[in-house]
Amino acid sequence: MKAMGNVLKYGNNVDTDVIIPARYLNTTDKKELASHCMEDIDKSFVNKVKSGDIMVAGKNFGCGSSREHAPIAIKESGISLIIAESFARIFYRNSINIGLPIVECEAAAMEIDDGDVVEMDFDSGVIVNITKNKEYKAQPFPKFIQSIIEVGGLINASKTDMFGGQK
Repeated sequence: MKAMGNVLKYGNNVDTDVIIPARYLNTTDKKELASHCMEDIDKSFVNKVKSGDIMVAGKNFGCGSSREHAPIAIKESGISLIIAESFARIFYRNSINIGLPIVECEAAAMEIDDGDVVEMDFDSGVIVNITKNKEYKAQPFPKFIQSIIEVGGLINASKTDMFGGQK
């Protein structure tokens, strides 16, 4: 599995309240959530994000409340991967649970710039900044995590034989 796209970059401590502001939590419609993704930190996000793009951020991405709405809004906006120095633990788990690939790689997060074109191979953990011809090594996704991502999240995975039998 691979992801490749243009980078949208953010800083440290991007919390779930700016990823999807609380005023939009009265809906479960994924498209509606995506239409407000990042608007309190980057009003132009929804107009510039394209399917397959990659989000890069600093430390503690996804801190704040434990709402699943935040990774859902990001995934539904078209982001194929988030690379950060570190993630809030609940955000990390919620992301994998909904099938949004996220990876911690401090050097990549620090050196990749907004607008760079980046590719990641989930099997090897290799991140390549195509724009700068620079390579980084992150921890590759274990096969079972890749399987969860491939089927679109933990709920879908539980409906397959991935966990020991067809449901």
